[in-house]
Amino acid sequence: MSLKEQVDGMHSDQSDIARVTRSKAEAERGYDRLSRWYDLLAEGSERRARDAALRMLGAREGETVLEIGFGTGHGIVALAQGVGTSGRVYGIDLSPGMLRVAEARVRKAGLSERVQLQLGDATRLPFREGFFNAVFLSFVLELFDTPEIPVVLAECRRVLRMGGRIGVVALSKQGRPGMAARLYEWAHRRFPALVDCRPIHVRRAVQQAGFQPMEVAETSMWWLPVEIVVARKG
Repeated sequence: MSLKEQVDGMHSDQSDIARVTRSKAEAERGYDRLSRWYDLLAEGSERRARDAALRMLGAREGETVLEIGFGTGHGIVALAQGVGTSGRVYGIDLSPGMLRVAEARVRKAGLSERVQLQLGDATRLPFREGFFNAVFLSFVLELFDTPEIPVVLAECRRVLRMGGRIGVVALSKQGRPGMAARLYEWAHRRFPALVDCRPIHVRRAVQQAGFQPMEVAETSMWWLPVEIVVARKG
């Protein structure tokens, strides 16, 4: 199946997903403004699901791992500790402000020699095919507009080695939405620049991208359902 067929098929399967209408430039400016305060606003709520996903992904000594949308760098530090001195961790993010904060966190942890961070767009990853053992995305995939989700996952699959792992944490549309989810989606549609992400069909998207789920967990954040999916490139 071609990438266009994957995109068209996934778009029709996820027609109940709210669209993302803000531009990449708007997202970059927004996260630049938030970068110095992001941990105060979001780290407390995101940490539990992110750390659970990192344990499920299980970065190993000597592996080469990529984090997409590394934000303020907490996941990058954990991955760098997991791959050890013989491993390597790469990160890509849209925001120069987040890059500065994450680089400072990596330096403070004494891990700069095994970490390489850069700016970039996950729809066009600047890495060769089969370069990574694992790819990690935490509260990132739901920031992309619906037609871009399969493109991002196809790029993840391209840069993963055969048998490589992907770990995704995202707001989930699994099951019947509760009041909190309905209010959140209303806020996303009404104020897209402020509420820039929305729940998506996480496991379905990962499977449609050609990955084989290994472990799936469900949790919540602000009374919103969150899904953690770790899958393998077959």
